[in-house]
Amino acid sequence: MLASMFLTFVIQIVFRYVLNLPLGWTVEYVSIAWTWGILFGYAFVIRDSEIIRLDLLYNSVPHGVQRAMDIFTGLICAGIFAWSLPKAFEFVTFMSIEKTAFMQIRFDYVFSIYVPFAVSVIIRSLFSVWSAAVGRTGKPQSILAAEAHLND
Repeated sequence: MLASMFLTFVIQIVFRYVLNLPLGWTVEYVSIAWTWGILFGYAFVIRDSEIIRLDLLYNSVPHGVQRAMDIFTGLICAGIFAWSLPKAFEFVTFMSIEKTAFMQIRFDYVFSIYVPFAVSVIIRSLFSVWSAAVGRTGKPQSILAAEAHLND
């Protein structure tokens, strides 16, 4: 998908600056592909250990507090996405009446990736809550190895 976005970007540069014929569909395609790539990637491809996190505060507190933070943030995140899911689904289905300007793609197709993304966030958040509640660490193996090395 990134390769197709880059190729589209190059096409746009050639048409705009070499041929003086700007293309509108290229911007539209890149926007849709980027949206789908990010949301599809998070929902179905990326593992939890590969997610980039700002964990400076998290790593500075004891393990029990980390577990409490995981439970709290997991419940809040799952709750917000679960609460908004019916309205998001309603919006996606409502957008079937509109089409994109250049490519004439129905907006419900464009936005439909959001629903599985939201469900994935809910599932991941609840899994994080469960893992924290039973005492399993959510730390990637690389962090665990580094901590073990520091403690030696």
